[in-house]
Amino acid sequence: MSAELIPLAVVMFAVTYPSRALGLLAPRLDRLPKGVIAYLQLVGPAVLTALAAVAIMVRTADDGPPVFHIGVEWVAVAACLGVVIWRRNLLLGLLVAVAIVVVARATGLAGLPPA
Repeated sequence: MSAELIPLAVVMFAVTYPSRALGLLAPRLDRLPKGVIAYLQLVGPAVLTALAAVAIMVRTADDGPPVFHIGVEWVAVAACLGVVIWRRNLLLGLLVAVAIVVVARATGLAGLPPA
């Protein structure tokens, strides 16, 4: 770990901790306005979506800039969304998406992402 990253970690802690500790600091969350509760419930899924989107759409070579990527992962995400909307079952959608990527990579239709 580089000492240069410690200030960044402190800033990240200062920015994210209040929203995570809100339940401990204000045990009566039902007194918060409905808009605040709706916002707080969507923070986690929004962050996970942003992380997943970057992992799917952006590839970075060892010596080059990040590039936009279209591959089998997009098909897997679309299939996952379709299954979740159709069956209302996130686990089934995720299993379908993983199966698509595994089969595509095993058959050579898609390569492994760069390490």
